[in-house]
Amino acid sequence: MLPLPVSAMTYADLVYEQGTLSWPGGSARAACGKSGVRADKREGDHASPAGIFPLVSVFYRPDRLAAPRTALPLTPLKPQDGWVDESADPRYNTLVTLPYPASHEELWRDDGLYDLIVVIGYNTAPVVPGKGSAIFLHVAHPDFSGTEGCIAVARDVLAPLLGLLGPGSTINIRA
Repeated sequence: MLPLPVSAMTYADLVYEQGTLSWPGGSARAACGKSGVRADKREGDHASPAGIFPLVSVFYRPDRLAAPRTALPLTPLKPQDGWVDESADPRYNTLVTLPYPASHEELWRDDGLYDLIVVIGYNTAPVVPGKGSAIFLHVAHPDFSGTEGCIAVARDVLAPLLGLLGPGSTINIRA
């Protein structure tokens, strides 16, 4: 049997629902936003957005782990990477180089939560000011406490899960 051409490959889709992230053949405990899942997500509401969104790319901390295996675009983080969360800024909900004058999240964190980041394609095409920014799949707090709006799983779950993700992969975030 011949291997499938890359264009014919299919990759896993993820589903988050009620504290669980699932994919074909597996599932794991997960956290969502502190305010739960909302269809009308807004900047700063601490909710995860409801809906089906593409999984866009992966960032990782090269000083803490080797490049993970994934078919998504993969980029090593740098200490000066940030993500704009200021609704009025023209670079709202995009990656920027720090220092940056507008409010932003620093992606190079000491706590390990962003050692692996999967960018969720929420509010990206087009970007709507105030609709929410920096929605990622990332490493959970040890106690799985709520996030600022992201979905989070244990690092030992996320790292191998990346190998199932590639072009066309989505996450369905449900209340």
